Amino acid sequence: MKQPQKVTPYKDSALGKKEQVTQMFDNISGNYDGLNRVISFGIDIKWRKKVLQLVSDTNPETILDIATGTGDLAILMSETKAKRIVGLDLSEGMLEVGRKKVAERKLNGRIELVQGDSENLPFENDSFDAVTVGFGVRNFETLEKGLSEILRVLKPGGIFVILESSNPKKFPFKQGYTFYNKFILPTIGKLFSKDRSAYGYLSESMSVFPFGEELNNILRKIGFIDVRALPQTFGVATIYVAFKK
Repeated sequence: MKQPQKVTPYKDSALGKKEQVTQMFDNISGNYDGLNRVISFGIDIKWRKKVLQLVSDTNPETILDIATGTGDLAILMSETKAKRIVGLDLSEGMLEVGRKKVAERKLNGRIELVQGDSENLPFENDSFDAVTVGFGVRNFETLEKGLSEILRVLKPGGIFVILESSNPKKFPFKQGYTFYNKFILPTIGKLFSKDRSAYGYLSESMSVFPFGEELNNILRKIGFIDVRALPQTFGVATIYVAFKK
């Protein structure tokens, strides 16, 4: 099986991908939310609500949101009946923004945002009824290790939902998305972000990351069952649903 191509934010850095990604998100944490809405034209909100519905349908009591960033998806999960929601991220800068949002919504009693490594999760086996990752699996340094850790902490019968960028296959969406991803997205990032490499990395990492049946097969290899991919908005994003035996 083809391994995902390794793309890093800073080409000249001696740091590993994990450290570079942490540094990048610390750098852009202040304007990440606003810039994301501009880049996705706000459509990502619709995709996240579909993730919420899929998770909510399983009536989880405990939810883990990995690569939570500023906590958008973890906060959205508060609309389920879950009693405990944990958001985990490498970037303390992103988490600081997220904690303010959690406090503003008076959700401190249900949502905890913690710094941690998705490839070495600080939780016991079979800890969560549901695990989500929104636009984060492509930032894993070792994809299969991160997915194996998710399987470990997920309870038997638990649901795992990924929301991730993908590449449209049909004309003219494929050509339009390629142009937008290669030229427009990095340009917007350079104009509005102090970290000029960040949105170039996000664009490049989208273009090389496995998607569709390729990612389904990786999930099956790790040990997930009932794996399916649900393309969104002409294929510019995909929601993946999987379960633990």
